[in-house]
Amino acid sequence: MADSTNSKNYGVPIYGAGWVPPSAFRSAVEPLADDEKNDGDKSSSSETGNYVVLAGGGGEGNIGIRNALIVAQFDFDSNVLSDEPVARLGTGGDLPYRMAVHPGGEGLICSLPKSCRWFDWDFQTTENRSLGLRSSEKVLEPLEDVGQQLALTFNNEGSLLAVGGEDGKLTVFKWPSMENILDQANAHASVKDLDFSPDGKFLASVGSGPCRIWDVSKSTSVASLTKENDEIFGYCRFAPINDENQVLYITTMRDQGGSISKWSTTTWRRIKSKRVVRDPICAFNISPNGKLLAIGTIEGDVLVVSSNNLQVQNVVKKAHLGLVTTLKFSEDSRALLSASLDSRVRVTIIKEEKKSGLSLWIVILVLLIAIAVYYAASNGILPLELNSILK
Repeated sequence: MADSTNSKNYGVPIYGAGWVPPSAFRSAVEPLADDEKNDGDKSSSSETGNYVVLAGGGGEGNIGIRNALIVAQFDFDSNVLSDEPVARLGTGGDLPYRMAVHPGGEGLICSLPKSCRWFDWDFQTTENRSLGLRSSEKVLEPLEDVGQQLALTFNNEGSLLAVGGEDGKLTVFKWPSMENILDQANAHASVKDLDFSPDGKFLASVGSGPCRIWDVSKSTSVASLTKENDEIFGYCRFAPINDENQVLYITTMRDQGGSISKWSTTTWRRIKSKRVVRDPICAFNISPNGKLLAIGTIEGDVLVVSSNNLQVQNVVKKAHLGLVTTLKFSEDSRALLSASLDSRVRVTIIKEEKKSGLSLWIVILVLLIAIAVYYAASNGILPLELNSILK
């Protein structure tokens, strides 16, 4: 598959990806002098939000492929990803397997084979000013020597961090103090996915068995969402809009394909389920405006689904040559970032569904013409020949 403007191969299998929040620029220029900081803010103000950050590599021993964090630039106006990364930071023999970008722009956390490490944004003050990363002096002591963590996520405010391990342990920390407020050694046999509710009150965790719901403030499990028949739960996402109709979406797999189920966060009961794809689902996310869901398959397809009726709105067949590892919507919900083990990164612009207003006006116009013709015929206004035909 040749590179297109919105799809680039950056040379490493990608496991994690995210959009860089605009506030990252403020964080990155803090170490600069005041005059440089002001210049930096001016030069980057038109570019904020146009960077993506990627995590991946060849794993232990590198096998000739370096483990690294990569920053690339995306131009929304032309729908173009930069041909080459604007920054690359190697992580040695440690593969950055999972990643969570702090919503406040402070930096990002990566899970490595044995520990989790924090990275700061770094504003490159070269001719081509751009955003990069640097290793942080901050050490996350509670996440040292904890083994491979398979899920990392911040709440919306960036005040809580949840991590789930390959060993099934689930932990929630206050950020940035790293005070432990929830510690569950056997949440699942292995934790696969985590997501906070919009208000940060609840945390959903998926692994083997049922999806579990945790009340973060009480540090306890409040619900267990059971599977039907041969279902296997995959990924979970709360609707980002905090209202009385708050719901939780969970992907499921059965022999006949991949489905999305919708759950009430009041009763914790299933509202509906719908099969959306024949292949197994290996990546899932929801747009910040709550209107769209995105799924990636092991065949490399990317699908955009309406969160309201679970209807598929857009399909990008073979968006990637390998299984899709991660999906992230942009902050304004108008673009979808996807990545894969094929080392390819893609940005898909979301096209709004065309309104059916035009067809409605056509129907109204036809009715008006029919009424006018009937009135004219009834009153003998039409020519005699046409009037006799209508009668």
